Amino acid sequence: MSKIKICGLTRPEDIQAVNRWQPDYIGLVFAGRKRRVTPAQARTLRAALHPAITAVGVFVNAPIELIRQLWREGTIQWVQLHGQEDEAYIRALRACVRAPIIQAFSLQSRADVQRLQASSADLVLADHGGGGSGRRFDWSWTAYIQRPYILAGGITCQTIQEALRLRPYAVDISSGAETGGHKEEKKIQALVQCVRRRP
Repeated sequence: MSKIKICGLTRPEDIQAVNRWQPDYIGLVFAGRKRRVTPAQARTLRAALHPAITAVGVFVNAPIELIRQLWREGTIQWVQLHGQEDEAYIRALRACVRAPIIQAFSLQSRADVQRLQASSADLVLADHGGGGSGRRFDWSWTAYIQRPYILAGGITCQTIQEALRLRPYAVDISSGAETGGHKEEKKIQALVQCVRRRP
């Protein structure tokens, strides 16, 4: 059964919603503007998170020291990379952070699939490219992926069944769990229940 991650939580009420419906992972975003949280905000949100839910820190070309600090203090448990981080960056990160690493790729060509396949990250994420944009790429490219992957981009209550038929390791949802730019508990509930009901 696929797992589910609700990404881009920013408010205490977002944490209350996920605590009630128990996705496998949540994402705290340390990049961009729309859903970005500061380390201090992230610590507060993480302190209120149910211990059964894994907190993933989402970064774009971040200083490794920032990631190390957030991991060491327990604010994040996994790391998700959405920038131009290369294999040297991943090696340096592994040297000081003993956490699973997810690397995101924009999937629009066979060359993109090859880069995804070659990543040394623990998990790879296939996306449209504009993290949290809600845009969907051509999901037929996932047929060429030969390792466990996370599917993101354009997943909503209306498209999640189609997404789950692709048998990803997990689905990663941000804007699809929102109304008016904020997480909506009814959508989180519906998305989690769709994933949990599927065999």
